Order: sequence, then C-alpha cells, then structure tokens
Amino acid sequence: MKLRDILVMAAGATALMAVAAATPAAADENKLEELKEQGFARIAIANEPPFTAVGADGKVSGAAPDVAREIFKRLGVADVVASISEYGAMIPGLQAGRHDAITAGLFMKPERCAAVAYSQPILCDAEAFALKKGNPLGLKSYKDIADNPDAKIGAPGGGTEEKLALEAGVPRDRVIVVPDGQSGLKMLQDGRIDVYSLPVLSINDLVSKANDPNVEVLAPVEGAPVYCDGAAFRKGDEALRDAFDVELAKLKESGEFAKIIEPYGFSAKAAMSTTREKLCAAK
Repeated sequence: MKLRDILVMAAGATALMAVAAATPAAADENKLEELKEQGFARIAIANEPPFTAVGADGKVSGAAPDVAREIFKRLGVADVVASISEYGAMIPGLQAGRHDAITAGLFMKPERCAAVAYSQPILCDAEAFALKKGNPLGLKSYKDIADNPDAKIGAPGGGTEEKLALEAGVPRDRVIVVPDGQSGLKMLQDGRIDVYSLPVLSINDLVSKANDPNVEVLAPVEGAPVYCDGAAFRKGDEALRDAFDVELAKLKESGEFAKIIEPYGFSAKAAMSTTREKLCAAK
C-alpha cells in the first residue's frame, strides 16, 4: 500500500471519528426542539402519592409531575404524558428511550447519578420537628436539644431520629421512645416532651390532621441528612437537563416552587438547602 493511500485512509478515519464525536452533542442540543415539536414530554412515574399519582380519570398529578409539567411548559413543551413504572425499571426505560425524563421521587444516590443526568433537587425527605408554637426553646437541630439540659425529644424507637439525637449527644434519659405519631403529638401537647421528630412528610401529615394552632413544624432540621430526588434525564441529554435546571431555579426563586409542592406536604426549603453535587457524592 502506498503512503498516499495510507494518508487518505487516515484522514477519512479521522473525519468519521469527528462526525461520531459530534453526533451525541448534536442530538443533545436538538432534544428540546424535538419535544417542542411533538408537543409533550414522556415521563416515568410510580403512582406513589404524594410524589406522583394517577386519578381514576387518568389525570396525572402529584408533586413531581406538577413541577415537571410547569417547567416543560416554560420550556415550550405543552404537556407531559406519564407512564407508570416500577422504580427498578425506570432507569433502564429511560436509557432505552421509552421515557424522556423520570419525575417520580427517585432519590439521588451515587450509583443512580452515574447512570442518569439529574436536575437539581426537587422533592426532599428530611428530618423535621413538631414543636410548641413559637418554638419557645429555640430548637433547630439535634445538637440544640443536646445543649439544653431541659429539652426532651420524642422519637420512634430504633428509628433514624432516635439515632440522630443520640449521636448529637442528647442523653438517653432525654430521648423518649414514642410508639406512634399520635402518641408523640399528645406527649408534645401535654408538655411531656419539647419536640417530636419524624421525617418531613410524616410530621406535616400528622400536624395538618391534628389542626392544633399551638403546634408548628420546623423543617428541615439543621445538620440532619436530606434525601432528594430530581428529574432524571438520559446521559447525553445534558443540554435538556441544563435548560430544565434554569427554569427550576427561576421557579424556586419566585416562590412558585413552594406553591406547587408544599400543598403535597413537601418542604421547598429542604430542596433549596442542598445540591445535586452534594447528594450525588453522599456515601
């Protein structure tokens, strides 16, 4: 083979590699335009209220689809079309092109972050406190309880909240094991404990049903773990994810984000207290 032929073949191979390298980026950039043209985004959900729900009439609701619908609308995509999926099948379905995004309470974990392109946090489950109105002891963290010799906390036996209190240095005799939510609320109302701790959704549900004006919720608890989902996009669709993030940030800043998710019991402040980068790096 002549040198000239070798050089021609090498040049051709280089050109092909350049085209191949450019193709994913081009597809990435075009994804939003494709969704605009088709008029909807296909989202995977789990039908697990309050994250996601499908009514008897087939209408999709829940905090995650409501946020996604609003953001896609702002991006020029008219609507979302949901399909119910098991959590374990969502990422494979996304990778196979059956969904354009997952909006289903799929919490960020390092292994999931390696498989998909997450948006910034949307729905979070953090720790919360139920307290007497006005938070008379100024308790904002488990350490605050440990530092106040008069403060007592109620928590489920063997649960995360009991463990967090003990790890923060609250003495065993000031960590009161509570059998259930109703008992914890009653102990708080009766003054036998100063704070009752559960995850945000559980506390919000308990306090809203109690309808007691003398009880308030603090969420999230300062320094406690926060577990969040985000909209998950296919690797290669980062431009679409980034455009979604821009509108999500605007939604959070305007207060509209809180108006969408807080009626479902979620805390907007919890979602705004952490980042995708922190959650994806968590052990």
